[in-house]
Amino acid sequence: MEQKTLVVIPTRLAATRLPGKPLADIHGKPMIVHVWEKAVVANVGPVIVASADQDIIAVIQSFGGEGVLTDPALPTGTDRVKAAMDLYDPQGHYSHIINIQGDLPTLDPLLVRHALDPFQDPAVDMATLATPIEDPKELTDTNVVKIALSLQDEKTTGRALYFSRHLIPSGEGPHYHHIGLYAYTRECLTRYVSLPVHPLEVRERLEQLRALANGFRIDVKVVETEAPFGVDTPADLEKAIRVLGRP
Repeated sequence: MEQKTLVVIPTRLAATRLPGKPLADIHGKPMIVHVWEKAVVANVGPVIVASADQDIIAVIQSFGGEGVLTDPALPTGTDRVKAAMDLYDPQGHYSHIINIQGDLPTLDPLLVRHALDPFQDPAVDMATLATPIEDPKELTDTNVVKIALSLQDEKTTGRALYFSRHLIPSGEGPHYHHIGLYAYTRECLTRYVSLPVHPLEVRERLEQLRALANGFRIDVKVVETEAPFGVDTPADLEKAIRVLGRP
């Protein structure tokens, strides 16, 4: 099958630390619109916003985008991505799906393109990104997810062995900051959401461990960039406003 990519941005209004955050204003545009615009600029395929909230769908449509209304009972953003894929593409035309979190307004569109690089190997089920850790503070910051990565010399793509909020692996050598942007084959995404929550996933609070524990192959593209940050608090929103500046 020819590789065709669909980009899905799952989002919802029910955020506890920053209520209504997808619609938070950043220089005259809601945050979700900034994320959608970055995904469109990446130009890898159609971009749809998946939400259980009609207000978000209406905002995206007002800016010329496409939205898919999904069941509010869905437990995770990944489940929302799968539901949106089924609603938008019931015939299965798209072989690969990219999941972009709706709270990444500083996302570099080039990262969206790089998320597809690992699929040059057809054995890969799922792909994501990482950047080398340069700031020693990140090594002990549990908000920074690290990857034990099997990376051969001179290569920029390797296989993920484990993800953790704590420092892995031990010993001397490079460490990698996980960038939470995911791409899946359609078959991988479909099977993944059908699997039960795994104890490691709960323990580390990292969904991708469900995939590793069930034998999925996750490859990681290493990029030299500053990792985009998620907007979870009013302070994060102020930072995003400063970083993006005035158009």
